[in-house]
Amino acid sequence: MAYEHGAFDATLRAAAGQDPALLAELRAAFCDSLDRQFDLLRRARCDGNWTVAAQRLKGLATSFHAGELIDLAEEAIAAAPREPTILRRIEQYRDRFVASAPAAR
Repeated sequence: MAYEHGAFDATLRAAAGQDPALLAELRAAFCDSLDRQFDLLRRARCDGNWTVAAQRLKGLATSFHAGELIDLAEEAIAAAPREPTILRRIEQYRDRFVASAPAAR
């Protein structure tokens, strides 16, 4: 399954305008935040930490209008801590996002 750009890329383009360096910087910031939030989610051992990490992931996704990631974060919020299926799906989303980045990343 390929990464869906849609609203996410439109949001980045609206923020960066015609500045390709800023666009790359915004993509990198999203990717870094995604990595951090996914790591927190992966390491969560209790319901509270899991929920907070999933909510942070949803907040990141919402701020960038990343619809697929919003859905995944909502699934994580409803899931038991360390649910392997949702962790794998979020990791796959992250990998597709990184693979879709321009070569300059």
